[in-house]
Amino acid sequence: MPRRLVQLYLGLVLYGVSMGLMLRAGLGLEPWSVLNQGLARHTGLSIGTVTIVSGALILLLWIPLRQRPGLGTVSNVVLLGLVMDGTLALVPDIGSLAIRIPLLVGAVVLNGAATGLYISAHFGPGPRDGLMTGLHRLTGRPVRLVRTGIEVTVVAAGFLLGGSVGVGTVLYALSIGPLAQFFLRRFAIEGLPAQPSRVVARGAARQARAILPE
Repeated sequence: MPRRLVQLYLGLVLYGVSMGLMLRAGLGLEPWSVLNQGLARHTGLSIGTVTIVSGALILLLWIPLRQRPGLGTVSNVVLLGLVMDGTLALVPDIGSLAIRIPLLVGAVVLNGAATGLYISAHFGPGPRDGLMTGLHRLTGRPVRLVRTGIEVTVVAAGFLLGGSVGVGTVLYALSIGPLAQFFLRRFAIEGLPAQPSRVVARGAARQARAILPE
């Protein structure tokens, strides 16, 4: 249990940090941050606050889908936005492309490691992954197809609202699947399944990759 808790909260903190670093890199965000950034620009709220609010609203969609949140689910909603705003407060805007490119790459790798950490802790999926698994069970559609529909909708809406779509979005889409799968194996806890839920783990590993065809 102590290790599981450490992995959960370390993973969520690092996930929030990676989201903030991707924004500071200024080369495109992961899908849900594209939407949250667009909403932040129209509401005047910080992107971290929008991330928290949107996570809470997504949890409401779990009710008709009969999804049950866990400690990891609730912690995800609260921590990601707070840590993202904290990271943005500590890391200044960066103008040099020579710094922004490695920052982007490092942020994507960090996101993959964070995904492996918190999912391997087995405390429940994040609100967005739970939305995917709930729709998968409700519709009977393959996880891949459900995830693709969600991500395409999110990116398109975020782009229309002024969210940042760019090379970073594509890099994340192509690399987060392999990275998450690698770190899921690396951080697996002895005595627990290597993947806490085949559907959740697979979906989380493909959470942005799903916007592109394989």
